[in-house]
Amino acid sequence: MPIMGASMADPKAAAAISCYSEGLAGIPVAESAVSFVDGQRGYLEYRGIDIEQLAEHSSFEETSWLLLYGSLPTAAELASFEEELCHHRRVKFRIRDMMKCFPESTHPMDSLQATVAALGMFYPFPTALEGVLDSKKVHQVFVNLIAKMPTLVAAHERMRHGDDPIPPRDDLSHAANFYYMLTGNEPSELIRRIMDVALIVHAEHTMNASTFSALVVASSHADPYTSISAAIGSLSGPLHGGANEDVLHMLDEIASVDAAESYLNGKLARKEKISGLGHRVYKTKDPRATLLQKLYEKLTVELGADPTYEIASRIEELSKQTLGKKGICPNVDFYSGIVYRKLGIPTDIFTPIFAVARVSGWLAHWKEQLGNGRIYRPTQIYIGQHAQSYTPMHKR
Repeated sequence: MPIMGASMADPKAAAAISCYSEGLAGIPVAESAVSFVDGQRGYLEYRGIDIEQLAEHSSFEETSWLLLYGSLPTAAELASFEEELCHHRRVKFRIRDMMKCFPESTHPMDSLQATVAALGMFYPFPTALEGVLDSKKVHQVFVNLIAKMPTLVAAHERMRHGDDPIPPRDDLSHAANFYYMLTGNEPSELIRRIMDVALIVHAEHTMNASTFSALVVASSHADPYTSISAAIGSLSGPLHGGANEDVLHMLDEIASVDAAESYLNGKLARKEKISGLGHRVYKTKDPRATLLQKLYEKLTVELGADPTYEIASRIEELSKQTLGKKGICPNVDFYSGIVYRKLGIPTDIFTPIFAVARVSGWLAHWKEQLGNGRIYRPTQIYIGQHAQSYTPMHKR
């Protein structure tokens, strides 16, 4: 059926129709050297390095440098970067005062989005081209956002319960300090490493919805804090970063391993989506899900087993026989929430943790786009009416 308003005599209109893809599915919108995904093989690289190698050998600080600057840092570069991040973890008291005014019911992602946007008022970024390309100013943006976002998340978590924020500790790594500020407990070496790897595997994932949101805003030459705030807003949705919360709600609803099969069959019969299964890119198991699953299994040695994991494993096993044949397999959200819950982290903090990690990837893409004067301006296919007459009020 022809689309109204798009004359097929108009070659530009015809081209637009032929290229239309709902949700921009499969439409390249940028060139990037930051990361690569092979969805058929379940393979992910950051700057050409396999995510499994980074999860085994790297740290979040080192991985962030890799994403931002394109290569692994030297020992001196990494030490300097770690020191800068430690030095800039604290936030202005006016930011904390603003957070105290938020309603107690404020979702942590809403708090994070608002406070990140507010950072731009305290750390103005130049709009003139020569300022935008100033490498020192760009680097300071990296440090400010990567260092301060964990503090903002942890401070809100404490304040919404009527407690004072826990000041950051400079003697702890990025991941360990984040856990400490959230829980008040210094992590064991295993918990520190698990938090570190969780941040690494969430740090970047090509042109996803939140990265695209950041680039759209940045293309107008808005300041980087506004751009990252937009990305946080996009990540907050249940179809993106919020999915790991939905997975835990689903597992709690199932309640037991014995109920898993009837639950899954009921969902399939009603053609309903199963949280944590399926991905727009991966047609096999998400490699990040595999890494997180291994982390959880290590964690049970220290903290004991959890029935939630047993339910998830049963759902994965059952889904292989049906959905697996269609390329619908566990994604990163399927196991991340189980790991975080085991660490004693509240469910609605899961997506903010995602943001704390993903800011490095967002900034890497933002840096790639700097100096590009082309604003994102997609077109549309108009399907409305034409040549309608205005109807006076007394005739409506």
